[in-house]
Amino acid sequence: MKNPILLALTLWVSAFGLSAQDWAKARLEKSPRHLEWVKVKQGTRDVSAFVAYPEVKDKASAVIVIHEIFGLTDWVRGVADQLAEAGFIAIAPDLLSGAAPGGGGTAELGGGDAVRKVIGSLPPEQITADLNAVADYVTKLPACTGVVSVGGFCWGGAQTFRYATHNPKLKGAFVFYGTGPDLPAELAKIACPVYGFYGGKDERVNATIATSTDLMKRVGKTYDPVIYDGAGHGFMRAGEAPDANEPNQKARTEAWKRWLTLLRK
Repeated sequence: MKNPILLALTLWVSAFGLSAQDWAKARLEKSPRHLEWVKVKQGTRDVSAFVAYPEVKDKASAVIVIHEIFGLTDWVRGVADQLAEAGFIAIAPDLLSGAAPGGGGTAELGGGDAVRKVIGSLPPEQITADLNAVADYVTKLPACTGVVSVGGFCWGGAQTFRYATHNPKLKGAFVFYGTGPDLPAELAKIACPVYGFYGGKDERVNATIATSTDLMKRVGKTYDPVIYDGAGHGFMRAGEAPDANEPNQKARTEAWKRWLTLLRK
């Protein structure tokens, strides 16, 4: 039987498509900031990651950006660049690194079903180890204060919530329309606040918010979910597109402002 979450995401992609990201790529290419690709060692693995640096005079805190089910796309790299524009070092790892024939990642898989098939088979332990290696890498950068948060979208939102149960050094976890772990013993390991961002028209995910709220309260952890009325699943991407509808655009604007405010606390 197919994983129900991956099945629902596949249906969403079929209905709305992963539209051309020319607008995201164009914005990225015009960025005045220093952007680079790095290889992060994780055991015998090389995790490819995209790093965006802010133009600031002092050291900056860092944000790990976890990609959607589509892999490390131009849009995700654009999010990293926009975080750098706001004053943070952002690092977006390709968690599909080494999964393509010949050892490539998202780009070599070519998108679509190939990416979704592979991402659904990634071992959770490998994802955690990759993210730990990335966190270690970015916190040791000379330009970094050593403070790191994590945020992710859709599949990456769920991974963000899960990763918070494995890294007690995180300053904050920002879950964009992702589901949470359902084991109290795991949630009890979380050492940072978890903030949720959800679209009002995303009941598949929103149906899990009450459970996450109850479980996090039960183990004495901070969980602050906000639902943006009228927005659909994936509103952070959809709300940024040139053809964005008003609810998604409004939700994206409000959620982005909230995210930056929380990161600066």
